[in-house]
Amino acid sequence: MSESLSKFPITVSIIGAGSRGSSYANFSLKNPHLMKVVAVAEPKNIRRNNMAEKYNIPSKYVFSDWRELTKRPRISDAVVIATFDHLHVEPTLELAKLGYHIMLEKPMAVSIKDCQRIVSAVRDHKIIFAVCHVLRYTPYNRMLRKLIQSDTLGNIINIQHLEPIGHSQFAHSFVRGNYQREDRINNVLLNKCIHDLDLLAHLIGRRCVKISSFGNISHFKPDRKPKQAGEAKTCMDCPYESSCAYSAVKIYLDPLKSGETGWPVSSVSDIVDIENVTKALEDGPYGRCVHECENDVCDNQVVNMIFENGSTCTLTVVAGTEGTNLGKTRIFGTKGEVDGDGKLIRHTDFRTGERVEINPYNQQESDTEPEDDMMRAFVHAVAQGSPDGYILTGPDEAFNCHVYAFAAEYARTSNSVVTLDEFRKLHSC
Repeated sequence: MSESLSKFPITVSIIGAGSRGSSYANFSLKNPHLMKVVAVAEPKNIRRNNMAEKYNIPSKYVFSDWRELTKRPRISDAVVIATFDHLHVEPTLELAKLGYHIMLEKPMAVSIKDCQRIVSAVRDHKIIFAVCHVLRYTPYNRMLRKLIQSDTLGNIINIQHLEPIGHSQFAHSFVRGNYQREDRINNVLLNKCIHDLDLLAHLIGRRCVKISSFGNISHFKPDRKPKQAGEAKTCMDCPYESSCAYSAVKIYLDPLKSGETGWPVSSVSDIVDIENVTKALEDGPYGRCVHECENDVCDNQVVNMIFENGSTCTLTVVAGTEGTNLGKTRIFGTKGEVDGDGKLIRHTDFRTGERVEINPYNQQESDTEPEDDMMRAFVHAVAQGSPDGYILTGPDEAFNCHVYAFAAEYARTSNSVVTLDEFRKLHSC
C-alpha cells in the first residue's frame, strides 16, 4: 500500500475504551505515521482516563458520552465504535450524519432492522464504512482464498470450519460476563461467530441459499454442577474449586499472581491488583459458579449451509476447547484439499499426491495482531477517500453475513431448514 505522507496520519476518535476499542487504538502506537487517536468517549472513568493518558488526548476531547461529539464540529476523520453490541446503532447513525468515516465493531447490531438502518445511513451519507470482520484481512485467510481462486483446489465441494471459543473464554464472556444473555447479544453466532460466517461466504464467493442449525446449552447449567461443589455459589468458597476447569481462581487470580494484568483479568476490576480482583471475585459476576449463572446462550452449535453453486459448509462452534482462539478450516475440492490450523496450511494435490505445508506469514507479519491488517486497510481507505481496493467488509458484505446469522438462529429455534430468499422477503431485506 502506498503511503502518501500528505494524507497521513488520519485522525481517529475511539468510542468505547474497553478491550476492543483499546486494541484498535493500539494500531496508532505501532504506526504513528498512519493514524493518531485524538479523542475518546467512554463512560468508565478509569478506562477513559487511561486511554486519554496513553494517547496524550487533550482534556477537551475526553468525553464520558459519545453524544458530546455531536455537539461540535467534526474533530477527527474517523471514529471506531466499540461499544456493547446493543449500543451500536445510535452512535453509528448520528456520527454518519456528521460525515465521520466509521469502523464498527462486529456485530453491526442485534436485529435485522437495526442492521438495515445502519446500511441505509452509511449509504445516504456516503461515508467510508467497515465492520470489524478481521478474518478476511489476515495473511492466513488471504492464502486460503488465493488457493481457491487460483483453481489449485478445483471446484470447492465442502468447507468445514471450527470456531474453538475456549473453555475459559466462554466461561468469562458468555457465562459470567457481558455476553451471557440473548436479550443483550441476540445469540452467540452473532456475537462471536459472525466473522466466521463472513469468512465462509468470502471463501465460497457465492450466495448461501439454505441454512439449518442445531445447538444447546450442554454444560453451563445447574444440573451439570459437580456434587462436590455442594451449595457453593462462588468459586471463592467452593470446596471443588481446585479441581474445576472453570475456577475463577485459575482464570483470574493465578495469572495475576504471575504478573498477567491484561484481558481477561483486566475485565474483572478497574484496579488490577490482588486485593481488588479478589474482592471483585467474591462479590461480582466473574467469581460465580459457572453452573449458577443466568446464561442462556448456546455453548455448542453447528450451522449447515448450502450455496447457489452447490458447495456446502459447516460451522461448528464449541466452548469446550483449549482456547487457542484460532479457527481450524478444512477445504475439500475436486483437485485437492487443505487443512489449516489458523497458522499453517497443509495442501494435498490429488493429481500428483504431493503434500506441502504453507506458512502464509513472514516474520514481520507473524508479530502483528489480526486487527492490524484490517486497521491498515481502513486507514488507507480514509486517507485515499475511497474504500475501493482496501475495504473487504463494507456495508453490503457485512449485512449479508448478519442475515445468515439471524437465519441460522431462526432455524435452530424453529427446528427448520431456512430458505434464504424466503427469509429475506419475510424481513424485507
